[in-house]
Amino acid sequence: MSWIIWILLILVVGWVVITYNGLVALKNQVQTAWQQIDVQLNRRYDLIPNLVETVKGYMKYEQDTLQKVIDARSKAMASTGVKETAEAQNALTQSMGRIFALMENYPDLKADENVLRLQEELATTENQLAFARQYYNDLVMRFNTKREVFPSNLIASFFNFEARDFFTVPESAKSVPRVDLKLPA
Repeated sequence: MSWIIWILLILVVGWVVITYNGLVALKNQVQTAWQQIDVQLNRRYDLIPNLVETVKGYMKYEQDTLQKVIDARSKAMASTGVKETAEAQNALTQSMGRIFALMENYPDLKADENVLRLQEELATTENQLAFARQYYNDLVMRFNTKREVFPSNLIASFFNFEARDFFTVPESAKSVPRVDLKLPA
């Protein structure tokens, strides 16, 4: 009879260890995914001043718009946490959208090789950022689900595994204006 108790005890301890290690592994994957978002955001932050400098000469009457982009970039760079970063990125995306919309009024600017290259780099970065956000949110969903379902929720609550926030983009940021910079035929 005592060997049955020992087997049950070993099974319970083994389950606790496996569940705990699974939660730790998911938590670390979420943190790594957040770092990948951070890498793409930093790339975006590095490209924006180049774009602003390039268009500044053409857009003499749009200095207020350019300043808003610079301010939004500064706020985004200073943001911490998932929710604050998401809000700051929304503001930055909206201000960048205004620049791209205004560029339609400047034919010379639309034809500028540097502007086209920077736009392409920004588009690539935005695509990589979207993928990194999706990957992060997928991992957050897996982690939050594992910490909430029975019986692993017992281990999660005992060891204080906190729920993670999703990186959500408000509806207003999902409709970035499309800009066609092709030269007129």
